Amino acid sequence: MINKGDAFHLPKNGTYLLSHSVGRPLKSLQAHLRAHYFEPWEQGLVEPWGHWLQGIEQFTTALGRLFNAPATQFCPQTNVSSGLTKLLQSLPSTTTPIRLLMSENDFPSMGFVAQCARNDIELHFIGADADMSDPDVWQMHLTPDIDFVFVSHVYSNTGQQAPISFIASKAKERGIKVILDVAQSAGILPVDLNALQIDVMLGSSVKWLCGGPGAAYLWVSEALLSELKPKDVGWFSHANPFEFDIHHFEFHQTALRFWGGTPSVEPFIGAAHSIHYFTELGIAQVREHNWALLSQLHTALEGYMVSECKIERASGTAIVSFGAHNERILAALKEQQIAVDCRLHGLRISPHLYNTQDDLNRLVEVVQAHL
Repeated sequence: MINKGDAFHLPKNGTYLLSHSVGRPLKSLQAHLRAHYFEPWEQGLVEPWGHWLQGIEQFTTALGRLFNAPATQFCPQTNVSSGLTKLLQSLPSTTTPIRLLMSENDFPSMGFVAQCARNDIELHFIGADADMSDPDVWQMHLTPDIDFVFVSHVYSNTGQQAPISFIASKAKERGIKVILDVAQSAGILPVDLNALQIDVMLGSSVKWLCGGPGAAYLWVSEALLSELKPKDVGWFSHANPFEFDIHHFEFHQTALRFWGGTPSVEPFIGAAHSIHYFTELGIAQVREHNWALLSQLHTALEGYMVSECKIERASGTAIVSFGAHNERILAALKEQQIAVDCRLHGLRISPHLYNTQDDLNRLVEVVQAHL
């Protein structure tokens, strides 16, 4: 296993195992933000936009390297919900409903967007009790009448990993377009867009990529892009943002048509730095470290594990349930300054690069002492 704890800001006391919620910041982040965001603003004689926009270009370039796709196919977004809203509103009008398949295990925001973004979407749901890691479940629900399928690469409350290669292949066979949400998997599970051949991807930087909130992204395949005309536009959606002719608008040729008005820049400059760090290290190494610690947990808490224990079906998060004792054990862990959380199916535990075998041993000791 690798140990990169020295590279990240960690609590002085206690153990942090909440990377499924917010990843820890790099120690080098403050210096990077000072050099690329604050100094051009504080010390420059001219407006800092030229320098700031270079920072955002570094963000899309970093995403291109991370996901093996052209940087021009990525557009910065404030959050995943906003990206999905812009995408759905950009679809051409139809005389028949747009049939969208989702899971009841998807993050609720995604369902809220699908219900409100436009009036002609007909939602179909895979039930909450379905095993979202099982290809047979997807085979059964990917019927020819479906137009789009929304897929969470990882389901945060169950710890399951969707079989995205299988889904992409079956969807393509049946003429279904795939929207992939990597908010819970980016930085811990490799995603190769060139190999995957999907249509749309949405994600963020706040979790395993340790890039903080506000730096989400929308990726659109080249084949689909020309069909989409966003409704939420601004001068950065223009083919020539600096034309400044109020009577003429032309969509940007790239995914930046989804950008909109004057952008936020600080979150993207910071996230670019973090994404570059993980890309240089290699996501495969991150997953190897994560899986070694998860395997340690699987062995120590066998019988209490409710999340997947097979690497091809598991996320980066272990979910354990102690039944009626969940709240008592959660309180005991909190008292010992071990940070995890609890959702519907149990306690969520997410070891990252900055966690060690000792961290997991300490958690197990507290659990066993209170069972």
